[in-house]
Amino acid sequence: MEKKKGKIFAISAPSGTGKTTIVKRLLNEIPELIYSVSATTRKKRSNEKSGADYFFISEQKFLDKINKNEFVEWEKVYDYYYGTFKYYVNQNINDGKNIIAEVDVKGALALKNIYPEAILIFIAPPSLDELIDRLLKRKTENQTDLQKRIERAKMELSQKDRFDYLIINKELEKAISETKNLILTIINKE
Repeated sequence: MEKKKGKIFAISAPSGTGKTTIVKRLLNEIPELIYSVSATTRKKRSNEKSGADYFFISEQKFLDKINKNEFVEWEKVYDYYYGTFKYYVNQNINDGKNIIAEVDVKGALALKNIYPEAILIFIAPPSLDELIDRLLKRKTENQTDLQKRIERAKMELSQKDRFDYLIINKELEKAISETKNLILTIINKE
């Protein structure tokens, strides 16, 4: 009997929408999910662990891996590269494990292109104004980076209809609950 393949869940959202918080809670509350650790060339933040949050690698090493076609998807966002390793996705889904990838919009669409069975979930803010307010309160970017994030958010929001599911994060606990119920329904469908 052939082993059942795992599912791929790709979660995307504009920066500041709460996707990292939602994904972390999902991982704590749904033992059937494994986090897809992405590679990045950006600097590690003080609260992040290499190999758990991201694989932090040099730009040269990242470019070498692009040339060797080692990524399912990759993108340069805010002057840094981000990518999902092909071997990681294939190994886990072939072992019957369900993975959750926290990726940008283009990354999610690239995943869907390679894995048509992937489930794309877009987390949206209640409004662009609310998102800008959240980014300002976060105080993690300078004015230039903040403006880049706002412009990118506009582009990402324009792509939300290309996703399989849309969750509005007006109230964090409700958004977590909706996303959790959706994923559990899909996992338990078969």
